[in-house]
Amino acid sequence: MDKIIWIFVVLLTGMFLPVQVGLNTRLGKLGGSPAYASLISFVVGCAALLGYVLLSRQSFTWQAMRDAPLYVWMGGIIGAVYVTVTIFAFPRLGPGLTFGLIVAGQMISSVWLEHQNVLVAHPSPVNWMKGLGVLLIICGVLLIRRSGQ
Repeated sequence: MDKIIWIFVVLLTGMFLPVQVGLNTRLGKLGGSPAYASLISFVVGCAALLGYVLLSRQSFTWQAMRDAPLYVWMGGIIGAVYVTVTIFAFPRLGPGLTFGLIVAGQMISSVWLEHQNVLVAHPSPVNWMKGLGVLLIICGVLLIRRSGQ
């Protein structure tokens, strides 16, 4: 049952991403700068996370953060690039193609990371079913692209 709940929560969270990008895009147009809209989005998100961490009294170890390898800090940079690129792409490509490409890119990198056992809890080699799944996602992106012409 726990897995079903998490599947629902992740699906619901994924459904919010185009809404987030649409709102950030609108903010960028209103303010005249997609980059500033991205920055504002991160500041608001940071404030929300700070409130959550303080209210939930999360435990934390500063020493572990100081000892963390430099590459783990790249997640914030990747997040900033992701949010900013989607704000630029959304009005140019539309939500369907933008997120179709994002999902395709996520699946390609996820399958590769699992196969290489990089940053994952459980390695999982590439097989024909995973390859077919990625291919079907790419075909879906092509169909979305073609239907938008």
